[in-house]
Amino acid sequence: MEIRKSAEDYLEAMLMMKEAHGYIRSIDVAEQLGVTKPSVSYATKQLRENGYITMDHANFIVLTEKGMEIAERIYTRHRVLAMFFEKLGVSPEHAREDACKVEHDLSDETFEALCAHIVNME
Repeated sequence: MEIRKSAEDYLEAMLMMKEAHGYIRSIDVAEQLGVTKPSVSYATKQLRENGYITMDHANFIVLTEKGMEIAERIYTRHRVLAMFFEKLGVSPEHAREDACKVEHDLSDETFEALCAHIVNME
């Protein structure tokens, strides 16, 4: 399944909104990602057309099963990487920023090895 990094970022932000508020609004996604409302409108249109999200009767965004799978994968990578970087002594702010940069490009093999290493560290 090939998906662009920007779409992964949107899906991850949407999952974070869902966990934080119980719902997903476009305005919250724009604020989270630091983008304009028109950018979110364009992205949500693309995500809808590709089957990653739907809109409910109140115009809240709903992640589909396919969208949730991607969002959870990216968000898990983000949390694990940020935690690992912090254990290395990186400040929480820089750990989160660096995790955002790495989470998309890390192979599954390397991520699994990193997770195994973290388990062995404890």
